[in-house]
Amino acid sequence: MLHGKKIIVGVSGSIAAYKSAILIRLFIKAGATVKVIMTDAATAFISPLTLSTLSKNKVHINLMENDSWDNHVELGLWADLMIIAPASANTIAKMANGQCDNLLLATYLSAKCPIYFAPAMDLDMWEHPSTKRNIELLKSYRNIEIPSEFGELASGLVGVGRMAEPEHILQFINNELSRTQNLKGKKILITAGPTYEPIDPVRFIGNRSTGKMGIAIAEAAAKRGAKVTLVIGPTHLKTNHPNIETISVQTAKEMLDKVLLRKNEANIIILSAAVADYTPKTVSTQKIKKKTEEFALDLIKTADIAATVGAEKHDNQIIIGFALETENETTNAFDKLKRKNMDYIVLNSLNDAGAGFSHDTNKISIYNTEGLYRQYDLLPKSEVAEKILNIL
Repeated sequence: MLHGKKIIVGVSGSIAAYKSAILIRLFIKAGATVKVIMTDAATAFISPLTLSTLSKNKVHINLMENDSWDNHVELGLWADLMIIAPASANTIAKMANGQCDNLLLATYLSAKCPIYFAPAMDLDMWEHPSTKRNIELLKSYRNIEIPSEFGELASGLVGVGRMAEPEHILQFINNELSRTQNLKGKKILITAGPTYEPIDPVRFIGNRSTGKMGIAIAEAAAKRGAKVTLVIGPTHLKTNHPNIETISVQTAKEMLDKVLLRKNEANIIILSAAVADYTPKTVSTQKIKKKTEEFALDLIKTADIAATVGAEKHDNQIIIGFALETENETTNAFDKLKRKNMDYIVLNSLNDAGAGFSHDTNKISIYNTEGLYRQYDLLPKSEVAEKILNIL
């Protein structure tokens, strides 16, 4: 799983730093390219020359060296994954709280790749409430903890706090990569965001969708190895994942046209966009002036993207739709699932605090043709995206 991967190994100040040398050798033997970043404290435990020799690359320590800047942004963008091993209590605390006083922390804050950390500290430090809090904070930021192991510690105490053995770390990462690449080779078409239906050159009919949920699904699918096409309505949000092709549209008609061009090649179609149900019958070429007390706008139905895609679904396709409801939520969602020939539908209700448009969180229930499939409490949309993809 690690062959061809670009890995940053971060080494912080801990007696367990000697294990980093073994870990680097294992990564190199697995076919990875390794760059090492050390804190100043780490150099007291193991020589940069040792890690440079093993990694076959320069070891990075200082933000400034010989009047030149060691670019932490480039390092963070270069890596396919980053692991901080050992991660001392001090470094974990700084990571959790956004402190940035060395090159390792600057690179951590700049990295776009998955980040693993392997805690290493004495038993009393491990059991301190502040350490527990900091680790939970790191995990809430979607960093991945490689659990510490039980054994004799540097102080002579026996307990949890030992950095995981390098062989165990290698196996942990391989297992994680195998699990998280479970959509590799799949093509996924996702719709997201609102549509804006023009009334005149200035005004439009729209809704409060931001596209956050659809973008979160697209990014989660791309990280699992899928090739994603994201057809998205007007939004200020962006995604730059290399596995995502973004197609921007304005209207329901434009979204339908782009979906029809791509739907046949998709293995999975996820329709999370909040598409306008109606569009003005005529669009004024000039701004409409406020001349009368009342103004009537004739509307016509937009094309039903979900129904169109469902009617033409292939046997090897999975279609997941969304239903945002304010009343009779379950009945309306289940009816939509059946009418539009979907495999699953994700229900969220505006009656649930923190769910729906604009929020960074969502509360969903997933239905299939047999009824309720899964139900979740309020979660960050990034985690909701993972729950949705898990059904695949």
